[in-house]
Amino acid sequence: MDRLRGFATRIFTPVADRLLRWGVSPDAVTITGTVIVVLAALILLPTGHLLAGGLVITAFVLTDSLDGVMARRAGRSGNWGAFLDSTLDRFADAAIFTGLVLWFAGQDGAIADWGLALALACLVLGSIVPYARARAEGLGMTAKVGIAERADRLVAVLVATLAVGAGLPPVVLVVVLGLLAVASFITVVQRMATVRRQAVSE
Repeated sequence: MDRLRGFATRIFTPVADRLLRWGVSPDAVTITGTVIVVLAALILLPTGHLLAGGLVITAFVLTDSLDGVMARRAGRSGNWGAFLDSTLDRFADAAIFTGLVLWFAGQDGAIADWGLALALACLVLGSIVPYARARAEGLGMTAKVGIAERADRLVAVLVATLAVGAGLPPVVLVVVLGLLAVASFITVVQRMATVRRQAVSE
């Protein structure tokens, strides 16, 4: 994902410069992108438009680094932008998994029941993973470890959503959600263990 971020920076630099010349602020891009992702996730996904919803969400998730590029080009990088971006990311992530919860809730059968439960688990664990790191950093420690970073979770769930929207059976999405739930739980445990080692050694 780090290589992809570097590639995205090179791609978005001309776009960032153009938007800055038009007077668009990095904060406006952050907020607009989040609003579109949330609306797509909560309108398109629950109504079964997985392909369309997945494409819209993917497009704006891929531009998530655009606001950061703009802030750096304008010399306006700072704590506020980082805080706003991280906070709104939580809204976007929650909306995506909520949309899938609602979609599975409207389906019948055991696969749908499993999908609903696992999407809900991903929703909950997806909020605990970043909280564990933020709480550790607030206490003066670090917890930047784990096998399920945000970018990895998003890539996995969006690829699976697009695949099912394109015609693959829903069980594909269910399996991916199950793997994400397990990976997220492991990440929480890894971060707790890391913080405990630091706390004990103080």
